[in-house]
Amino acid sequence: MPTNKWIAGARPKTLPAAIAPVLVGTALRHSDHAPINILNALLALTVSLALQIGVNYANDYSDGIRGTDAVRVGPIRLVGSGLASPKAVKNAAILTFAFAAIIGLALSSRTSWWLVIVGAISIIAAWRYTGGKNPYGYKGLGEISVFLFFGLVATMGSYVVQSHSLSWNSFLVSLPVGALACAILAINNLRDLPKDALVEKRTMAVRLGDRNARIAFIGLLAGAHLAAVVATLITPWTLATLLLLPITIQIARGVWAGITGADLIPILGKVGRLHLLLSTTLAIALLV
Repeated sequence: MPTNKWIAGARPKTLPAAIAPVLVGTALRHSDHAPINILNALLALTVSLALQIGVNYANDYSDGIRGTDAVRVGPIRLVGSGLASPKAVKNAAILTFAFAAIIGLALSSRTSWWLVIVGAISIIAAWRYTGGKNPYGYKGLGEISVFLFFGLVATMGSYVVQSHSLSWNSFLVSLPVGALACAILAINNLRDLPKDALVEKRTMAVRLGDRNARIAFIGLLAGAHLAAVVATLITPWTLATLLLLPITIQIARGVWAGITGADLIPILGKVGRLHLLLSTTLAIALLV
């Protein structure tokens, strides 16, 4: 049993997906030659982290009561492993979402009330990923949702709370962030492909099959770098993200070599670090 089961259940390795978009969206404001509102940035970061942790607990609960986590290869699941009751994990998800909503309301009061609608949709989408009667995560739509909410919405939203407006540049820098957020989910689904297929959890990896799922994962890594290079339209300093190519190539080689199961767990950590490193480099480029 982990020292703190609730920390383990929050899946810390996935948290870079919540930090990255706030870094990039906030830094983009500096490229407008305008001051950054630190309080708004911190509130946005808090909301993003709470939503990520909330969706992790919600998935733990929903998958656990369905029995799809009975045999796990990846990181610990609270319900599936019996470390916590379904009710306790469900309550943890609800409380975390409620906390995100409260902070989101405070942020909306400082910026735009339209964010309340965006936040409500985000929470509903987080719950419906594996929850409810027809979870879209069981239909191979998880990557699309992650790209949308932890790429476009989170990055552009972080820019909006700074500038009170949208821009094509905020869309552009959201693309590499979203691609790597998808890669985190894709490597999870590749690891769980055999088990998910048995319980009829039709993730994108299950639908594509092992080989094509690996190609798609590598495509996400390449797409993130390509999008970061295209961001030279904003500043040429985004080329600095190419310095991370050796890390990306190492990850891609490991996945293409055919490693499976528990051997893919370290890859998850590496993808999370790559996500944070590339986003931090992109943010620094925008600040320069």
